[in-house]
Amino acid sequence: RFFFILSEPRISQFVRVVFILLYYSREEYFMESIINKIPKVVLSAYNTLKDKGYKVYLVGGGVRNLLMDIPVKDWDLSTNATPDEITTLFKDSYYNNLFGTVGLPVDINGTKSVIEITTFRSEGEYKDRRRPESVEWGKTIEDDLSRRDFTINAIALRFAPFDGSQDKQDKPSEVEFADPFNGRVDIKNKLIKAVGDPKKRFKEDALRLMRAVRIATQLSFTIDDATWKEIQNDAKLIRDISGERIRDELLKILGSENSYEGTIMLKDSGLLEEIIPELLEGEGISQARPGRHHTEDVLTHNLLSLKHSPTKNSIVRLAALLHDVGKPKALGKDEEGLVTFYNHEVAGAKIVKEIAQRLRLSKKETERIVTLVRWHMFTVDEKITDAAVRRFIRRIGVENVTDMMDLRIGDRLGGGTQTAESWRLKLFKKRVEKELSPKPFSIEDMAIDGNDVMKELGIKPGRRIGEILQALFEEVDEDLSKNTKEHLLQRIKDLGK
Repeated sequence: RFFFILSEPRISQFVRVVFILLYYSREEYFMESIINKIPKVVLSAYNTLKDKGYKVYLVGGGVRNLLMDIPVKDWDLSTNATPDEITTLFKDSYYNNLFGTVGLPVDINGTKSVIEITTFRSEGEYKDRRRPESVEWGKTIEDDLSRRDFTINAIALRFAPFDGSQDKQDKPSEVEFADPFNGRVDIKNKLIKAVGDPKKRFKEDALRLMRAVRIATQLSFTIDDATWKEIQNDAKLIRDISGERIRDELLKILGSENSYEGTIMLKDSGLLEEIIPELLEGEGISQARPGRHHTEDVLTHNLLSLKHSPTKNSIVRLAALLHDVGKPKALGKDEEGLVTFYNHEVAGAKIVKEIAQRLRLSKKETERIVTLVRWHMFTVDEKITDAAVRRFIRRIGVENVTDMMDLRIGDRLGGGTQTAESWRLKLFKKRVEKELSPKPFSIEDMAIDGNDVMKELGIKPGRRIGEILQALFEEVDEDLSKNTKEHLLQRIKDLGK
């Protein structure tokens, strides 16, 4: 009768919540909410192993996120079943590594995903700072949890043993935790703490140095004092990690809500100096000039530009962080002895390309960040012509216009100005929008084409045709009123003489 009343549409959501809180204890309701967040396919995989008599637990970041009531992206199970036994139970699974992890492709709410099922294991010595030299199957979940990186990731969850009081097809009613390193306490205290001795953990896999900063950044946690001290001591070990793995962690930091704070942690830990040493060259280099808004040194300005950039895209945020990285190389002084950075955007583009290649960014990502840094000094003078606005669009690409404006806003606010957009920038943006509507003027929009050139000059297809079309386009782009067939045919004759 009670649950029938709760299901009535006329009962308000507020009343339902009150009834639920009265009916369940806080702990019971919390546990049930955890269970309800676990997809059926994950429960099915869990039950398949359990019903065959194997020990099985949910582990890793998924358990952490369940406890924190935040979305789970990756579902991991740990079991005493061996990889061969796991693949026998799950016909669609695959095993292509030496570390006991079997992949099980699944569909979760219409999204293709993979449940990783890993055999309990203990690990041998790490010689390359990346992976263990040997792996042995373990016997207990505690053995397995002891090899993990941080206490908040070393929590295992299992469902209370089936006692016959419920239908086996129903979701379980209770959960139990294996938490030998007090990870739940650290979650409550918002603390990142290494499992066991941090000196060993970071020397096993040096990427954990960045993972600590990344997880702290994403979750707004603090890093435990002993763990933080060891990160600082071992920062140089990150040199042993591939650019791809460093890139992935860095972009996750930059893509988080706390990207500025995370980057400051990278700097204070010594990791930033190892990852992007070029950025640290701006420390202590003053930008002060009479009448200019810059008051901070180059490094601080780059960091603040990242902080104030309105974009959420990690590549554009990286561009904001690096946009003035060329200033130390371009540093000079004028006749009055005042600091100058002539053509620093050109020097910066070259440096950024090297950084992008070192981090193994894709070709598209590299082109994007190099373009943003190379052309970030664009003028917004209200006296520039419409043709100049169109050249700006072609130079950076239509796809980069919004990113470039976001970079300029970060640059302004990071330099100490109080407003995100000056009246000139607002006017320039309107002019850009006008040129983009419905689309920017291009060579295909001219009143003539290559066929007209060949007909007027009596020539065959070749490079000369493209050269004439480009010359005509540049003329018309300066004055769109010249884009008439009559005028352009005459110009073809003139250019063909």
